[in-house]
Amino acid sequence: MTNLELVLNMLAETTTTEISKKEDPKTFSHSKIIAKKGGAVAGNTRKDIEMQLGENIVTHKTAKQIHSKKTKSINFKSSSADTKALKKSIML
Repeated sequence: MTNLELVLNMLAETTTTEISKKEDPKTFSHSKIIAKKGGAVAGNTRKDIEMQLGENIVTHKTAKQIHSKKTKSINFKSSSADTKALKKSIML
């Protein structure tokens, strides 16, 4: 989940909460209507952002997958003297 996805989720929840405070629903069906209104605000915002960026902002990846650092292994040929010098410099 990207930062934009998190923000849109927060927007939907916060908007729904504020609408609910104002309308004070008494039934589940009324609460459901309010939740759809809050979701619509976030959905419209998502569509606007995607139109501005020209790409989808919703991803199937998890936050861990997005933010994990990739490392490259470096393979090089060296003499034993180079290896000893490298090990010595790492230990310092």
